Amino acid sequence: MVTRRTLLAAALACPAICTVAGSAGRRLPPEARGLWAAGVTVAYGTRSLVVGHDTEAALLRDLASRADAAALTVSAVLRRAVRPLVLVPRTSAEAAALAGTGAVEGLAALASQGRVIVLPGAFARLTPVGRDVVLAHELTHVAAGTEGRPVWLREGFADYVGYLRSGLPTRVAAAELAAEARAGLLPSALPADADFAPGSPRLAQVYQEAWLACRLVATVYGEHALVDLYHRAAGQDLDHALEPLGLSVRALVTRWREYVRDELTGAKGNG
Repeated sequence: MVTRRTLLAAALACPAICTVAGSAGRRLPPEARGLWAAGVTVAYGTRSLVVGHDTEAALLRDLASRADAAALTVSAVLRRAVRPLVLVPRTSAEAAALAGTGAVEGLAALASQGRVIVLPGAFARLTPVGRDVVLAHELTHVAAGTEGRPVWLREGFADYVGYLRSGLPTRVAAAELAAEARAGLLPSALPADADFAPGSPRLAQVYQEAWLACRLVATVYGEHALVDLYHRAAGQDLDHALEPLGLSVRALVTRWREYVRDELTGAKGNG
């Protein structure tokens, strides 16, 4: 992770936007060195470092500003300092190589090895609010970790943080799920890991279901309780992780179904 001292030292050695010649990248912290042989451009935020490959300076500056804001949000939720390192590869192939994954098509950003990797083409197509949500979501994955949790919890928790300062109404952020709820279709179980596979027919809805499950816990028990649940759930049976809240998975599902109905249809108490 990029430390505050490293960022300050780098900022003193290099202006807010600079080009690093060659692959040595002596002005960069170790985590950002040797990414590309040439065309490495850097932007320093107050808390963040953004490194691009032949990337326009305006995009880097914008990302540094947004990453700073995302870091404040994630830090407030996790109750510890977060210093983002954001990489902007030139192509999808470069992004996939950095992430060590097969396909990144359709993604605007992803978290990998302590870094947020932004795909500039898809990221540019997002609204300003969407960019902030995506950065906070992926930075949450980096800062909180993902291993050992069910996918619904890690994605729902990241969306909880991502949407926290967005100002988006619930029915707008969960538009697809709201349409189902208005038609009387409520979820019967928390999303399975396989439901999050690319190309799944209800992919938007399962992300929204996961978000509202986490939002329910934060609303009823407090944000700290949600964070503690997230930490307890790493490698642990979910029923056991829910015990301190006086919940079981079955009880959570019952309350969550009601919450989805109430939040998305306004039909509280009507069945």
